[in-house]
Amino acid sequence: MSLLHLLPQTPGLLPKWQLLVSTMALFNTAQCFATTKLTRRLYAQAPIVTDLQARTFAIWTLASAIVRFYAAYNITDKAVYDITLFTYLLAFGHFSSEVFIYRTAKFFSPVLSTFLVASTSLVWMLLQYDYYVKFSN
Repeated sequence: MSLLHLLPQTPGLLPKWQLLVSTMALFNTAQCFATTKLTRRLYAQAPIVTDLQARTFAIWTLASAIVRFYAAYNITDKAVYDITLFTYLLAFGHFSSEVFIYRTAKFFSPVLSTFLVASTSLVWMLLQYDYYVKFSN
């Protein structure tokens, strides 16, 4: 039995990317609830990373994962597309401020992967906006 029918059916790779990113975020959510180890690596310059901060980060990550999962299957819906785009903008803004303003994270650290995912997704979604949003019209 093939599981391919479970993948988003909208043409293009962007819906599948949304599914992949949301799935990876679920792992990150689980690890944030389980331990502060990876969160401490992300914010290595912070004086302290508490269990509460890790759980708060987990909830934020989970909320983004839910939005992105929904976008994987509803990417032609303008409201869903816009909200998903903003999740990447928020992530990019958050990590940029932690690196360049608050200095709680280093750019060449685990934060680099979040920059790559957020910036790639932002650019990709902006370039493909008319295709996916107009696809449904």
